[in-house]
Amino acid sequence: MNPFEMVVAIIVVVTIGGVLKARYGIHKDNQGNEVYRGGDNAATAENARLRDEVRSLKERVQVLERVITDSNASSAQLEREIEALRDRK
Repeated sequence: MNPFEMVVAIIVVVTIGGVLKARYGIHKDNQGNEVYRGGDNAATAENARLRDEVRSLKERVQVLERVITDSNASSAQLEREIEALRDRK
């Protein structure tokens, strides 16, 4: 095999590898690591559900922190806020 054929063979192998990576959804992230970004609809739906749940829990924690740290809150206002938290479930 002469040097020209060797260079062409290397280019073909690298190109085929790049095409296969693109086909199967493997991309590089910001740090240069290869990550899979496939079109798995179940995982995407699960991620969206978990994000919504985390957002809801953050809102509840904020309300609880405000209720606990607010020394001027009346008992009626406290009860309304607790009931509002229960209704969000």
